[in-house]
Amino acid sequence: MNGMGWGRLYSAVVVWASLSGGVVAEAQSVQTPQAPAAATRPSVTLSTDSDPVPSPDPDNVPQSSDGTPGGVGQVVEDHGRFTLQTGAYEVRLNASVIDSSGQTVDSLPQSAFHVYEDGVLQTIAGFRHEDLPVSLGILIDSSGSMYDKRQAVDVASLDLVRLSNPLDEAFLVDFGSEAYIDQDFTSDISKLERGLSEVKSAGGTALYDAVIASADYLMKSAKHPKQVLLIVTDGDDNASSATLEQAIQRVQDMDGPAIYCIGLLFGEDVSHADARHSRQVLSELAAQTGGAAYFPHSLKDVDGITRDVAADIRSQYTISYRSTNPPQNGGYRQVHVEAKEKGYRGLQVRTRSGYFPKVRGNTAAAAPSR
Repeated sequence: MNGMGWGRLYSAVVVWASLSGGVVAEAQSVQTPQAPAAATRPSVTLSTDSDPVPSPDPDNVPQSSDGTPGGVGQVVEDHGRFTLQTGAYEVRLNASVIDSSGQTVDSLPQSAFHVYEDGVLQTIAGFRHEDLPVSLGILIDSSGSMYDKRQAVDVASLDLVRLSNPLDEAFLVDFGSEAYIDQDFTSDISKLERGLSEVKSAGGTALYDAVIASADYLMKSAKHPKQVLLIVTDGDDNASSATLEQAIQRVQDMDGPAIYCIGLLFGEDVSHADARHSRQVLSELAAQTGGAAYFPHSLKDVDGITRDVAADIRSQYTISYRSTNPPQNGGYRQVHVEAKEKGYRGLQVRTRSGYFPKVRGNTAAAAPSR
């Protein structure tokens, strides 16, 4: 492993009252213990963010299609009174379209799409359908129960990268009771292969903590605005400090990645009740972030699924709109996208279910001039 192979993921695990935004409980510092001295890797640090909604750095403020910061207005004069007029907040969606037979539809025009925010029709400001490069995080469950499944998972993970856009970048995380970054961002298959060889199957499953840490790492380190996490796991979370609800809200709050999940919920050691609950968890993670969840019946199906994931990512539409609801109003906004086009029936659009607007600066009216 080269010098960049081991890094530390930093995360904010924040206790939230509800998915739709509510009272924030008092946050306490959480830090995982360091790996034993004999280990070759540092453990991931999960620490509480003192700010429940992390503010982006000035250079990372969301940009509108004309290059101005999203949600930031301009000061205008009206009869001697200066007022800050807040611009509309631009929201960007990556959307996949599926027809009634489950096949991907990748030839729709902009006119086929209708975007609603909290039930209000929005005007589409930008529309692109091209193979945009992606910053990808591959999260592999390294709990003890994954030992016999690792070879097939490793092959499928590498095939996903091989089938991706050549400009994509990927990093590799394994998570058991703690999460480790085995390979930092790279487009080099051989480096990812070496990273996979470092994964050791042991311990529990801290899925939610790993999701939050990896989404935070994407936000801080990714080169591309289009971002994805792929999770491969075979069981329920049993070791996280965070809950499923907190993980989903944290990802949405960071304007975070689409999450694709592969649940290996088969085998004699998996109970029906545990498999059902895991299926619900992975489906919810995917649905709330605009990804997809897959549940193969055997290991031989995993490689085909990663190929489907690669094709889905590369065939997405990118849609942007300027919200009619000013960002300073705050709160979670539900997003729904419909697609209708002559010659197609039962089109379904998969994208993230909502977002929290980010605001920079004070949007209050300025004092009257003298």
